[in-house]
Amino acid sequence: MQKNTVWAVLAASLFLLVWYGWIMPPQKQVPAPAAVAQRATDIQLNPVESTLKPTTEKNENFVAEQEAIIETNTYRAVFTNRGAGIKHWFLKEKNGVLTDLVLPESSPCLATFPGSNYLISRPATNKIVFTHTSPLGWRIIKTFDLSNDYLHTITIDTAKINSSAALPVIELNWGPGLGTDLKEEKENYSLTRAIGFPRAKPLKLESFKAGEYYSAAGLRWAAVDNRYFLAALIFDETSPFTTVSAYRENKKMPFGIVVSSPKPGDTSSQKYAVQVYLGPKGHTHLKSLGLKLEESVDFGFFGFLGKATLSVLLYLYSVTHNYGWAIIILTIILQILVLPLTMKSFKASAHMKKLQPLMKQIQDKFKNDPKRLQAEMMNIYKVHKFNPMSGCLPMLLQLPIFWALFTTLRNAIELRNAPWILWVTDLSAPEVLMTVAGYPIHLLPLIMGIGMFFQQKMMSATSDPMQAKIMYFMPVMFIFMFWGFPAGLVLYWLTNSIVTMIEQMIIMKQDTGGVVNG
Repeated sequence: MQKNTVWAVLAASLFLLVWYGWIMPPQKQVPAPAAVAQRATDIQLNPVESTLKPTTEKNENFVAEQEAIIETNTYRAVFTNRGAGIKHWFLKEKNGVLTDLVLPESSPCLATFPGSNYLISRPATNKIVFTHTSPLGWRIIKTFDLSNDYLHTITIDTAKINSSAALPVIELNWGPGLGTDLKEEKENYSLTRAIGFPRAKPLKLESFKAGEYYSAAGLRWAAVDNRYFLAALIFDETSPFTTVSAYRENKKMPFGIVVSSPKPGDTSSQKYAVQVYLGPKGHTHLKSLGLKLEESVDFGFFGFLGKATLSVLLYLYSVTHNYGWAIIILTIILQILVLPLTMKSFKASAHMKKLQPLMKQIQDKFKNDPKRLQAEMMNIYKVHKFNPMSGCLPMLLQLPIFWALFTTLRNAIELRNAPWILWVTDLSAPEVLMTVAGYPIHLLPLIMGIGMFFQQKMMSATSDPMQAKIMYFMPVMFIFMFWGFPAGLVLYWLTNSIVTMIEQMIIMKQDTGGVVNG
């Protein structure tokens, strides 16, 4: 049994280690300013050939750039007359943090003919209008009608002015990439996705591939997202936009999306309208919009458990007004729910301890006869009515719950910039007690490792020195794995370890007649 338990724990740990490597990949290199400037110039100078990049009607004579700013209590938007696009979109987060959703290499976003210069007017506080008269004889009026929240409307009116020339493709782009704050930059590029949600069944989130085209009529929305933020273009059933495509310059760059009108050839006036969501991926808020944008929030493989976990966490927060205490209470509740499985596992471990002297005698007696040794061990299990799998199976059955909570805490934007106590000021980032010679010291993983060490010492029922070393090495490996994890995740695992250890002490003390560690 003990060997099976060791392998089960090692398998779960390896699973975590792989996940740790996946969600915390090496930092992607951000292009140098010169390369960024060159790429922006290329986009502006390209004629209309493909919808894989923002198009331009015609490169114009140089005109000084003009900016316009609209600011509310949730964002600060900086617009440019170059392509009537967004140069910066600063979200106002907790604790006064400003996060720009527009990466330097993707500015401007949501531009129309990026090589063209527009006149700017402000007819209302939250409305900005861009007007451009094309050398081809077309007038373009682009209006951003902004709300005080995160959902806005873009309207593009095109009118023919004494011209028989076809209007080039109307496009709106976002990207490449989506901005985040400094502590998320390391993993941001690898986590950025180009995604969409279909209008008809199967109603399942779709990840776009670079260079492929999708029908806008078949999508409720298309977006670029990362761990915590979303930039989505939302289509109604009568949207004049017909095509959605994803693009990616290379594997080191993040995804971008482009939505396009029909191909050139239409010489009539037209109106294009689309809703745009620019904001955080809070599941509750997104669901309240009724647009299925909440499907962009990743709850992992056990999504139904993750959603239930988040609902309970939000309720506990409404009571405690502190996400740290909410995580602790939630962990205790989960431990109570799985207590029958935990008791079965611990009782199996205690039973195994009682059998250890007999097992040791058998091992010494038949150490040179592996087949006989195996047969005698199975006979002992049969006589004492003990199932070797009874200890590790309950642990494996708890993995879905652990995994759901793990993924939920990792992706819940509610934990961003949310403090717990003392030095733990952001549950979505690794806590730092102090810095020694430029190296951050994370106290919670160390406490977690110490607790796990004593837990393993209490639980270990093996007389095999190698297996004992493996069991004692587990806390060290978990400290390594959790060292760079967000404080909320470490707090969950620390609480889980403490509660488990208390349960273990009580159960094993009762089962061994007062001897906890025999």
